[in-house]
Amino acid sequence: MTVQMHAGLKERQGPWAPPGPEPGSSGEEPRPARAGEGVAFGAAARALGLKPREFELAVQLGEVRTLTTDAGPRVARAELVRLTTAEGFPEALAARLRVVGTADGAELLDISPGRLTRLARGGFFAPVRFYVNRYRAVVWLYLAADLTELGARQPELLSGRTPPGLSAALAAGEDRRAETWRSRRIGQLLTRTEEPWARAAVLASALGPDDLASVVGDPYERSQLRELRPALVRVRPDSGPVREVIDRTVTADDPREILRYGAALTEALRNARALRPAPCPEAEETPHRGGRHRSPDRPRGLWRRLTGRR
Repeated sequence: MTVQMHAGLKERQGPWAPPGPEPGSSGEEPRPARAGEGVAFGAAARALGLKPREFELAVQLGEVRTLTTDAGPRVARAELVRLTTAEGFPEALAARLRVVGTADGAELLDISPGRLTRLARGGFFAPVRFYVNRYRAVVWLYLAADLTELGARQPELLSGRTPPGLSAALAAGEDRRAETWRSRRIGQLLTRTEEPWARAAVLASALGPDDLASVVGDPYERSQLRELRPALVRVRPDSGPVREVIDRTVTADDPREILRYGAALTEALRNARALRPAPCPEAEETPHRGGRHRSPDRPRGLWRRLTGRR
């Protein structure tokens, strides 16, 4: 029986293009609204009956639309009215935000946990979250809505033998959970900004330092991207070894995935440069003896830092 593979499973075989800005956009960020035009996130979460993490997920998924104000991100009052007066509120909203682990997800689809894991590793659906447990292992979480949608779209995946293509990929060590999570998270962040340098920084956030340097040769541009790039996940400053696991998870490691993000970043940089060049601090533009310029990626020596000499 021929099985139609999920589009995400074939993603690595073709070019990856980031979501673009809305048609007619000038590439500039929208004008910040006044703080009074929106409701703070905490108050909005309470109005919607959501816990902080649920509200955070709702914003990431676009279930709750936000606006930028001079006092930070807010939720428009009209958006709260739209959500609270929608049919089935609050149960329908809670159902769209329901997150499940492997055991609950398998029970939802009436399959074994092992089968659900194989499908996730094959890229048939993307994790929506993850955390690192006390054994420093990554635990993946999924949207219940994604799983039920897969079951309705491809019920043949829930029973019978594993598709041959997937079996071969898994036997070769295939595990696309981190990759599909990164793709999902990068897409979420790209839809929240139209500013070209900020969009380039989002793409750069999936690349490690060496891979970023191979794509972006200009040290000033790399500094600009590092300054603007968002954190793909929130990490406690005292996480220690857990941070190392998280860093590996959020960073692309497959050569084909790195190539795709590199190509997308190259295109994004063309748009950003057309808008304006990366800042070049005057202190770092001053020639040094021998006509050399100090790279912003190269720290000054201890003696120079202590004396203030350049």
